[in-house]
Amino acid sequence: MKNIHSHIRELILKVTHAEHVSEHEVIQHLWSGYGEIVRYRLTGGTTDSVIVKHVKLPGQSSQRRTSHTDISHQRKIRSYQIETTWYSNWSKRCDDACRVPACLLCETVGDQVVILLEDLDAAGFSARHSVVNTRQIHACLNWLANFHATFMTEKPKGLWPIGTYWHLATRPDELEALNDLPLKNAAAAIDHKLSATPYKTIVHGDAKPANFCFAPDSSRVAAVDFQYVGGGCGIKDVAYLIDSCLNGEECQHQEQALLGVYFQALKQALKSKQKPVDPEAVEQNWRELYPVAWTDFHRFLKGWSPAHWDYNCYSERLARQVVAELSNTSKS
Repeated sequence: MKNIHSHIRELILKVTHAEHVSEHEVIQHLWSGYGEIVRYRLTGGTTDSVIVKHVKLPGQSSQRRTSHTDISHQRKIRSYQIETTWYSNWSKRCDDACRVPACLLCETVGDQVVILLEDLDAAGFSARHSVVNTRQIHACLNWLANFHATFMTEKPKGLWPIGTYWHLATRPDELEALNDLPLKNAAAAIDHKLSATPYKTIVHGDAKPANFCFAPDSSRVAAVDFQYVGGGCGIKDVAYLIDSCLNGEECQHQEQALLGVYFQALKQALKSKQKPVDPEAVEQNWRELYPVAWTDFHRFLKGWSPAHWDYNCYSERLARQVVAELSNTSKS
């Protein structure tokens, strides 16, 4: 077929009814050279700009043929397939309380994927923050609460059966590299405890500040990057968000207040959406699972980067506590 960039321009013109399209800027190169996210400027159409996530999947012949690269490559391929399913089949169910970009078109062209999205900058979410303040964390927690409430009790059809990019079953290399034997031996029990929650929803799977677009006054956010969206316990998103926003000492002092913000918003959203669950029971269960979810992510991080973990840091202390409790439970 013709040049893929010409094809993308034709798609944009067809969908937006614009008269002219020009590439304006590359916003981001995708991880490991798998493509790019580009803003295109338009004239004469229904919108002034659109975002294109253009995924170019490198063939196995261009990679070192090792178990690690094969697992990583296949995981990335699957993640982009799932993101396409998310935008095609699920994203329209998100309302203003858990805003996501509108999907204009998804298309697979050979070994390339094109996802044409609304430009969130133009929609009022033009701010980005790599370091977030309390107001911004609260906005993200409110987004997560409404997202989790929206999809409470849903089956993740076409998505990851269990969401999050650090899920144990998709990370055998990191588990193998983990030299903390008590944590390594408890990994399956940690995973099982999270999966056994009676209150399952859809999780974002990578809910860090870099994947949130903020209104200029930080009162609202929209989320992007749904490669690891899937089923599971919503508290995993919450633990990951807090971990990505604060250092260990800050987490220790602020976690209860932040959990309070999240659960207040979650209970309100569950009631307003008339979900068939008891909001108080969800809170009780997910609060109990918060340290387990934190330890699950710490298990991944420690296998991914085995060195440089302070024995007395917050995550290490919490992980030892969770492992000990699981061990005591198994013996009783």
